[in-house]
Amino acid sequence: MATRLQKNKESVAANAVIYTFLTCLTVFFIFPFYWILTGAFKEQLVAVSFPPEWFPRNPTLINFVDLFKQPAGRWIINSFIISISTMVLVCGTAASAGYVLAKKNFIGVKTIFWIFIAAMSLPKQVILIPLVQLISKWGFHDTLAACILPAAGWPFGIFLMKQFTQTMPTELIEAAKIDGYGEFATFANIVVPLVKPGIAALAIFTFIQAWNDYFSQLVFLNSRAKLTLPLGLATLAQEFGANYGVLMAGALLASLPMIAIFLIFQKSFTQGITMGAVKG
Repeated sequence: MATRLQKNKESVAANAVIYTFLTCLTVFFIFPFYWILTGAFKEQLVAVSFPPEWFPRNPTLINFVDLFKQPAGRWIINSFIISISTMVLVCGTAASAGYVLAKKNFIGVKTIFWIFIAAMSLPKQVILIPLVQLISKWGFHDTLAACILPAAGWPFGIFLMKQFTQTMPTELIEAAKIDGYGEFATFANIVVPLVKPGIAALAIFTFIQAWNDYFSQLVFLNSRAKLTLPLGLATLAQEFGANYGVLMAGALLASLPMIAIFLIFQKSFTQGITMGAVKG
């Protein structure tokens, strides 16, 4: 009995240490967002005051007013167009390519897969010059399409969907063929419903990556009306100097869509990552 009580006390103490550590870690990671959230509603003098005002006593919307005096609304629309279009394009190509690489046997299938694996290790800077030349040759420079089309064959997306589709029973595909389903009907009616969690996980990855793809946007977009929100905020940092209130208001708007899409698809995201890690 005494031994059991001693073990229970040790377990409670261990749990208390773990929960305390996790709580401190959570506060550490949430604090920057809290500071952006409160700073967006502070006047400039209050935002840079010391000691800091931890919660705005006189909240104001002046920072958002100043922000939208710029074409911030257009920047937000551009960011959504690029992010959503890229997400749909990548999910479509990655799901179909992953299905082919996982369930079709033909000469060179493994070689093609390892080419995609190798491509994952290449940074964008390596292919920047030929990519810029292609975009200019096709007439897409300074258009939103220049930030969307290069992501069509995202190697990570194809890798993720290939690994996920591998967990699907091959017998279901063979049964669909016996029932008279063609390739497209099999993919649309059998494969896609079964790999939805993987597609949801890839959709979140792709949306966040496209929304924050500052490098590609900086290279391909020049016109002020074509800028995205992250790129527009960078220009405001130069124009407004140290007006941290306006910059925090813009940063808050830039972070909300990513938080929202993760919260909406959180269940599918977790399920997709867990199931995709299991190789059937």
